[in-house]
Amino acid sequence: MKILLVSQMYPGPDDPDLGAFVQGIERALAERGHEIELAVTRGRGGGKRRHLRLARDVRRAAKRFQPDVVYAHFLVPTGLSAVRFGGAPVVVTAHGRDVRNIGAYPGIAAATRHVARRASSLIAVSDYLRQELEAKIPEARGKTEVVDCGVDLELFKGSVPQSQNGPVFVCVGSLIERKNVVRLADAFASLETGRLVFVGDGPLRSQLEGRPNVEVTGRVPHEQVPRYIAESTVLCQPSTIEPFGQALLEAMASERSVVATRIGGPPEFVSPEAGVLVDPLDTAALADGMRRAAALPSPNPAARTAAAEHDVRRQAEKIESILERAARDRRA
Repeated sequence: MKILLVSQMYPGPDDPDLGAFVQGIERALAERGHEIELAVTRGRGGGKRRHLRLARDVRRAAKRFQPDVVYAHFLVPTGLSAVRFGGAPVVVTAHGRDVRNIGAYPGIAAATRHVARRASSLIAVSDYLRQELEAKIPEARGKTEVVDCGVDLELFKGSVPQSQNGPVFVCVGSLIERKNVVRLADAFASLETGRLVFVGDGPLRSQLEGRPNVEVTGRVPHEQVPRYIAESTVLCQPSTIEPFGQALLEAMASERSVVATRIGGPPEFVSPEAGVLVDPLDTAALADGMRRAAALPSPNPAARTAAAEHDVRRQAEKIESILERAARDRRA
């Protein structure tokens, strides 16, 4: 197929971590022999103008490329640009923030309903997110499937961690309130052992730097994330809400145990052998979860076994089937 992939998040020179999960599924689809054209935004800045530029790029790419199907990531505004200007059947993946925005900002609900009506199919990255979307947007009911973006089992692989002075806890992601990073640092302080490494950047960085045995790396290219995970004992993602949990899956593929929030998608794939689910708002429970996860095997083969069910190549095959159905229905 000729696939026009549209996304408001995609890695770029200044933001190498942005939307790496989109790039991963794109590469897996290309490996399956599909011709892919990109209409993407490669940076975080720009405000509303970046969305106008993306809409313009979608229109131009569709006219030039003549796709069989448009595969868009995020419902609004990306999905809106896809259904208006893509010139072909559209499949849209919802990732989380786009669903949370429904009702939070004027016009988003109406725009999302329009996307849901016009799209051939919708995809949610977790069943939790599917239920949330269908509760808010009746038009999504009966046309939303659950497929996450998967994990590259060749990039993220098991290794024996280097001997450390106590456990090494790693948190990969933006340093924002939803990621619950300050509460994680408070929980770590109560352990009085090991190290905590934040791989990412964001507005809460100043509340994390300067703490004993806490390191903040800033943003790193996605290709460097496996090294930080390999140096860890446990990966922590105790978000106040997590629609899926990509970093958790990457750590599990690397045979690392995890501490994950019980709010959102993680309970769907984090098994008791792979990690510990916690109440993200309970600092004492979070600290206890970190202790329990550090006591699990390291490396942890059970974690990789669970992650292997989400191999990016297997997920790409599922997405391919949905895209082919959309293209076929148009031809019919």
